Amino acid sequence: MAVPEAEPVVEQHRRMLDPAAGWGVPAHVTVLYPFVHPSAVNEDVIARLHAVIRSTSAFSCQFARTRWFGDEVLWLEPLPADPFRTMTLAVWEAFPHYPPFGGAYDEVVPHLTVAQRSSSGKPPMQAAEGDVQSRLPVSAFIDRVLLVAGTQAADSWRTLSEIPLTS
Repeated sequence: MAVPEAEPVVEQHRRMLDPAAGWGVPAHVTVLYPFVHPSAVNEDVIARLHAVIRSTSAFSCQFARTRWFGDEVLWLEPLPADPFRTMTLAVWEAFPHYPPFGGAYDEVVPHLTVAQRSSSGKPPMQAAEGDVQSRLPVSAFIDRVLLVAGTQAADSWRTLSEIPLTS
């Protein structure tokens, strides 16, 4: 789910420290990744996704603190997290061949990535964290889910479908 309200706070850091930003992926909380290969996204996939997503009510959330996955990823924690987690589990149930993050983790942890560790190490991420923390909280209204796809090429990600949540 794109979180445009977070862009002013995280955009400059994501451009430097999150490869996905360079691919054209906006600030977001992932619903399900990896997902159906873009070449296999058809009307049936989109209809099934719409059926799952549209049963979810739009909601407000707040990003009030930074968190870390080890030393590798700096992220913002959405509160409440349950609507994001519930949506991930519902989409996974509808598409059981696509477990969240390929099944690499035991728990679904909704998050908005700010930075991923690169060859520059942790200090730039710590500097980004300090700047971001000084600009929190970010309040957001989540009223849609975007189905986006692309490659690791610059600015390659595109919106394939926009799914509104129930008002």
